[in-house]
Amino acid sequence: MFSDYKSKFMSPQQAARLAVRSGDWVDYGFGGGFPELMDRALAERRDELTDVKIRGGLVIRPRIEVVEQDPEQKAFHYYSWHIGDYERKLQSRGLCTFMPMILRYLPQFYRHHIRVDVAFVPVSKPDEKGYCGLGISNYAWRTIFEAARTVVFEINEHLPTLQGVDGSHRVHLSEADYIVEGEHEPLPTRSYKEPTEVDIQIAKRVVEEIPNGAVLSLGVGGVPFTVAQMLAQSDLKGLGCHTGTISDAFLTLYRAGKLTNACKEVDRGYATWNLAMGSQELYDWLKEEPQLFRPADVDYVHDPHRMGDMSNFISINGGVQLDLMGQENAESAGTRQLSGTGGQLDFLEGAFRSPGGKGFICMNSARKAKDGTLKSNIVPFIPGGSTVSAPRGMIQYVATEYGVAKLSGLSLPERARAMISVAHPQFRAELEAYAKENFR
Repeated sequence: MFSDYKSKFMSPQQAARLAVRSGDWVDYGFGGGFPELMDRALAERRDELTDVKIRGGLVIRPRIEVVEQDPEQKAFHYYSWHIGDYERKLQSRGLCTFMPMILRYLPQFYRHHIRVDVAFVPVSKPDEKGYCGLGISNYAWRTIFEAARTVVFEINEHLPTLQGVDGSHRVHLSEADYIVEGEHEPLPTRSYKEPTEVDIQIAKRVVEEIPNGAVLSLGVGGVPFTVAQMLAQSDLKGLGCHTGTISDAFLTLYRAGKLTNACKEVDRGYATWNLAMGSQELYDWLKEEPQLFRPADVDYVHDPHRMGDMSNFISINGGVQLDLMGQENAESAGTRQLSGTGGQLDFLEGAFRSPGGKGFICMNSARKAKDGTLKSNIVPFIPGGSTVSAPRGMIQYVATEYGVAKLSGLSLPERARAMISVAHPQFRAELEAYAKENFR
């Protein structure tokens, strides 16, 4: 069938031997798409290589072989653009190094600022013309492999085969130097916990702010999923999707007849996304109804100007801490990295640019520490060592179980009062004392 490319097909072990040299930078990709066979084959070369640096991010599978097979890091060093659950465990073992980035700028990193030698690209089964889909992780793959010295396509039989509108989510076998295939584990899935009472209270307040025909960008977490469940049961109509990660939240909206994408001024009729992460049902939806979607790369999906061309663009994300000026920490506990900035800034700016757009940071007003004491998530200032993920001028709306604070256009004293109004009552007096002393 693919006689023109027959010479490119080989075992993962052969590809790993031909593609990777000591000192190389190797890219594994981002999210649920993962080069499982090439990872295993590269790990087998542990005793032959030195100083091979692997980049990945937001890994949701339970194991990276080059890390687990080389805990002394004699051959391999793993770097992450965005810490996921498994990478957080590696970090605590000293086996994962974090690299900060804002997702919309990542393609420019690869074009102009960093080196990539080898790209391991997970792709779907090819069609009769040799085109493969990028499965559940479009990411910035085209930019990366166009900059790489050597490109390996790994055909994963479980990946959805959709190729996107006008080929927005496809590659061709001719673009690879080497091609491998074989038996894979089931795709990694991500599920949601039952919403807490606080999640429900926050979601109710956010839903009240969403109009008919809104275009949604939903982060991955309890509150965004609860918002979707409530929208599915609401009277709202004609909702759209333009999001970094499509999840079961959007499948819930689609099944309820709410997700039509009929009001979008950009990609009307299509749900637009860069990554997919969720249940097997979600992946089956992408495979069975490809005509509903426009998966595309980071340059396209994360462009705030494109979001600004759509009316009522609503971005909903979570945070770790906010201070009285509105500065947000979305990703760290002191210097310990919990996740990453990712695309949050991209979608906050997109909401700012959109007529009728709204960007929400949602979080519990307080949390229980390990010793059982209550700690406020709204603080006088972001503590030293912690990250300021979003500057104060970028935050429009803050939602807690106590209400929604709208910060746009407010002075520092007014911002402080708005933030205190949605803080946990136990901490309001000390926050007011700080504000009175520092914001005059």
